[in-house]
Amino acid sequence: MIGAMSDKPLPKLRPVLITDSPQLAALAQNSGVGRIMVDLERNGKFERQKLRDTWISKHEIEDIAPVAAVLGDADLMVRINPLYDGSAGEIDAAIAGGADCIMLPMFRTLREVEAIGALIAGRARFVPLVETGDAMAILADVARCDAVAEVFIGLNDLHISLGLDFMFQPLGDGMLDAACAALRDIGKPFGFGGIARIGEGDLPAEFIVREHARLGSTRVNLSRTFARDGLGEGATIEREVSRLLALYDEALTAPESAIEANRSEVRRRIESITACIRSEKAVPQ
Repeated sequence: MIGAMSDKPLPKLRPVLITDSPQLAALAQNSGVGRIMVDLERNGKFERQKLRDTWISKHEIEDIAPVAAVLGDADLMVRINPLYDGSAGEIDAAIAGGADCIMLPMFRTLREVEAIGALIAGRARFVPLVETGDAMAILADVARCDAVAEVFIGLNDLHISLGLDFMFQPLGDGMLDAACAALRDIGKPFGFGGIARIGEGDLPAEFIVREHARLGSTRVNLSRTFARDGLGEGATIEREVSRLLALYDEALTAPESAIEANRSEVRRRIESITACIRSEKAVPQ
């Protein structure tokens, strides 16, 4: 109900699809996806996630320009590696290839954010990816940096960093409520986490998208399920993105009772899922 509380235009959700395929990028853009991401991050990622069922990108710098060439309405984000000796070259190459936005993952200090901001030097929008406990602790300071255009909270690595059992625990325990309130006060666009198709996921997507609307989030990563039917089923991604956007718009003007009911149900489901995960961990292998 955030949009209904003022005369300001209602916010619009800009879903993000990660792909290095120009064909899929063009299809996604035409289906209502607002941002395409080419993901260069690999430094340290395998070590962090090697025991988890997560996808690790094999995208290359050479993939950027062909994707950029097919985009018009959607913008192109490139997720670089965490700050290292090659960051300047990586950023220069990404911008030369057509990147509109640069995302910095796995930072822990304001110094890292400021260093990347200086390297970008206003040539692209800068989006720090908050996915460590240390980064969450300085969230407001990061968002206030002049070089920072948006902020995104990555729930997968964040929950690993915090030693949590389930990716969406920060949504159930109030951590995201506090973080999003701070970001709303600062006034920069933000988003968090990923989402499956409506009706799918351990925590079904419809509950999550309503929470995005409640919290003022306008960015969310689309899971691989949106493209699982391949390029031959163009209507599928178009239909699923349309359903997602319609549900978000509907949630913006939902009555307070419906907003609170969804919030309570999300917490109940997260607690139940977390309890199951803990129970499975307790069983001797």
